[in-house]
Amino acid sequence: AEQAGWLLAAELRAIGVDFSFTPVLDLAHGVSGVIGDRAYHSRPEVVATLAYATMHGMLRAGMQAVGKHFPGHGGVAEDSHLASPVDHRELDVLLKEDIAPFAKMIANDLSGIMPAHVIYDKVDNRPAGYSKIWLQDILRARLHFQGVIFSDDLSMEAAGIAGGYGSRAQQALEAGCDMALVCNHPEAVAQVVDQLQGYSNPTSQLRLTRMHGKHGLSYDELKSSYEWKQVSSMIAGLDQSPWMELDV
Repeated sequence: AEQAGWLLAAELRAIGVDFSFTPVLDLAHGVSGVIGDRAYHSRPEVVATLAYATMHGMLRAGMQAVGKHFPGHGGVAEDSHLASPVDHRELDVLLKEDIAPFAKMIANDLSGIMPAHVIYDKVDNRPAGYSKIWLQDILRARLHFQGVIFSDDLSMEAAGIAGGYGSRAQQALEAGCDMALVCNHPEAVAQVVDQLQGYSNPTSQLRLTRMHGKHGLSYDELKSSYEWKQVSSMIAGLDQSPWMELDV
């Protein structure tokens, strides 16, 4: 996991990318198809261990990590790209299970978190990414997270509960996000820019400076390095490894 994190980050840094929305901290409950094999494992302690190793590798390559999808997308069958999932579990259950990897990573200085477009109706009737309860009361106050909160893509179906694109971005920021993401829809980006003219949050800006990429090799330098060749070869052979068949 550490070597995979290093390779991912080193290659992205070599082409000028500052950070990636990695790692996935959702649990593999066997329910969510959209999370699927993006999840490391079903057990919180295993997810936290592998995610920390991934983050450590990324940091070695000069890249910060962003854990997702807080407080856990693995317990719902619906795909939030296409529907509006609702998780009916109690907060105590979520804290013990799905939130545990996030808490562990926060304790190890995780730089960024992305909340889920999922409603946890025993806690709030708003999706986590629009919820002050989740982002301010639980993530900031209870879990003591000091890093960047990125919204998930506001063009996803589940984000539509907040109205038009400008309103979605405004509500995400008001709930506690530091940055609102709109992907693959230039016309939606224009609406957000119009809606947020004059908006400024110095605290968010300070948090975001932490996400700037550090040192990095050029792509040619990276591809000629011994570590890149060694790690690339190792990862390329993983699809034949019995370790990849472990029951989660």
